[in-house]
Amino acid sequence: MEEQLVQYIAENLVSHPDQVRVSRKDNSRNVVLELSVASGDMGRVIGRNGRVANSIRALLRAMPEQNERGRDRRRRVILEIE
Repeated sequence: MEEQLVQYIAENLVSHPDQVRVSRKDNSRNVVLELSVASGDMGRVIGRNGRVANSIRALLRAMPEQNERGRDRRRRVILEIE
């Protein structure tokens, strides 16, 4: 779910949406999302003073994550932009 949100936002920000890739790495406490875009689009995803990247991170923090029993489970979502 988080990957789809990041993918959607990034594809609508960049000039080369076909080069947007999001990968996910899970462990017990954290979820690491790695976003890679074309080098020319890096500034669009990060934004001035990191405002766009921080806004994406804020949206990820606001999303609830549910475990297999349907109960909310909070894990830290880390967004890395490459």
